Amino acid sequence: MDELEEVVYKHALMNAVKHKGSASPKAVMGSIMSQEAELRSRAKEIGPLSAKVVAKVNELSKEEQQAEMDKLGLEIHEKKQVKKEGLDELPGSHDNVVMRFAPNPSGPLHIGHARAAVPNGEYVKKYGGKFILRIEDTDPKRVYPPAYDMIQEDLKWLGIEPDEVYFQSDRFEIYYKYAEELIKRGAAYMCTCDGGEFKKLKDNCEPCPHRNQSVEENLKLWEQFPSMEAGSAVLRIKTDINHKNPAIRDWVAFRIVDEEHPRLGKKYRVYPMMNFSVSVDDHLMGMTHVLRGKDHLANSEKQKYLYKHMGWDTPEFIHYGRLKMEDIPLSTSKAKEGIESGKYSSWTDPRLGTLRAIARRGIQPEAIWNLMVEIGVKMSDSAVSWKKIYGLNRNVIEDKANRYFFVKNPVKIDVEDCPEEFSNFTLEKELHPDFPERGNRTLDFNGSVYIDGDDFKDGHIRLMDLINIDIDNGTVKFNSASFEDARKIKARIIQFVPTEEAIKAEVVMDDASVVEGFCEKDCKNLKVDDVIQFERFGFVRLDEIKDDKLVFYYAHK
Repeated sequence: MDELEEVVYKHALMNAVKHKGSASPKAVMGSIMSQEAELRSRAKEIGPLSAKVVAKVNELSKEEQQAEMDKLGLEIHEKKQVKKEGLDELPGSHDNVVMRFAPNPSGPLHIGHARAAVPNGEYVKKYGGKFILRIEDTDPKRVYPPAYDMIQEDLKWLGIEPDEVYFQSDRFEIYYKYAEELIKRGAAYMCTCDGGEFKKLKDNCEPCPHRNQSVEENLKLWEQFPSMEAGSAVLRIKTDINHKNPAIRDWVAFRIVDEEHPRLGKKYRVYPMMNFSVSVDDHLMGMTHVLRGKDHLANSEKQKYLYKHMGWDTPEFIHYGRLKMEDIPLSTSKAKEGIESGKYSSWTDPRLGTLRAIARRGIQPEAIWNLMVEIGVKMSDSAVSWKKIYGLNRNVIEDKANRYFFVKNPVKIDVEDCPEEFSNFTLEKELHPDFPERGNRTLDFNGSVYIDGDDFKDGHIRLMDLINIDIDNGTVKFNSASFEDARKIKARIIQFVPTEEAIKAEVVMDDASVVEGFCEKDCKNLKVDDVIQFERFGFVRLDEIKDDKLVFYYAHK
């Protein structure tokens, strides 16, 4: 039995044992093509041989097949089924579900934002509901103007198209209307206590002296509010002054802000606090379910008081645990500081956890979506690493990404004593080994190639699917042509790029370092945003086509 037949025999045995003693020539062929890269060029030879060997293996009893497996030291490793946690059913009614994603426009979205956006989007899709994007921009200090557009672009990348979009900065008059209504109902009051003084009273479960002011007094102070000094007064919502959590007691609904707003300028000085504007908007927008982090548990309780004062139905509040990201900077403010100081190049710097940085590297939105659905909505905290993201992304792009050769830190070698048949030889390789219908790429070999600088060392080397060479003290000579010979001499198998028509390329790595080298000539057919696999290097995304080179961003192995 020659070496090729031995390889086919092993695959046939494993396929037979796996399928109750009966191997399939087609399945055996597929197994060889996917696992024995060096044999793909011999597909026409392997096809008939597979049929012959399979027939021989199928004549053996199951016991004999297993004995042969044991003799050859072969084992079958079944793929483990990974159970996904996924999303639980929404509590309450599933009729006319309305949910929202409500970020602050302090910067573009990062992967932590996807923790909220994706489950909301998934639930809305599941129940045929409505998805509302609400930009919560009532704190001028935290508004980064470009973020208004960036947030919507990032959501679109994730695959979310909001049914309605609102900006809270457009809704001040609405908030004022409901503030006056609460005052008239005796549920809110103007407080001019010093902050420290009120805290002492609150901590001792004592009402401030303004709590029992008349409606008329409060309305008068409310009218005077815009002309007051910042910090001299606030509007408070009445709650239980004896509540076990001091933070819940008579919380602030409005305060004076003198900061200029990017959209409003200085049109308003009386600004709503988050708990007030969110409660009013969630009611008016018909929110049925409010999904947010467990750090908002106290806020949910605060907001229930406002719902009760107004006689509104309270939405279903659902809280989830924190998302801990390993080695991923998620602080928008720190990222912004880093960009301004020059530490990071932009919001798409590969070291950041912004969705646009992740996208630039070729990470697919489906990978992020699947990650967040798998984590699910639960109160316990979840930790996620790049390794996890890479695994999910690999599942998405493995079949899509065509294969090409790239060599980093290239060394040019000229193969001596090359036979005439290889002096001007064209190697055809499939763009993707599992999808031959996509066609081939060609590598024109004339004896001269670039190889990876790390591969330029003494020993036997096989230029993948081409020839075997020997490197000895810097001299490169032809050894042989066949893969069987490469096995005999235990040659290392490496990729290469023919010097003829080689294309300069650089790859921006995940740590923002740059690797330079050459890629094969057929890379000239790529388009920006194409995600491919550089064999033995990793998955990359084409970011820019320059006159003299191609610029890629590295995704992962």
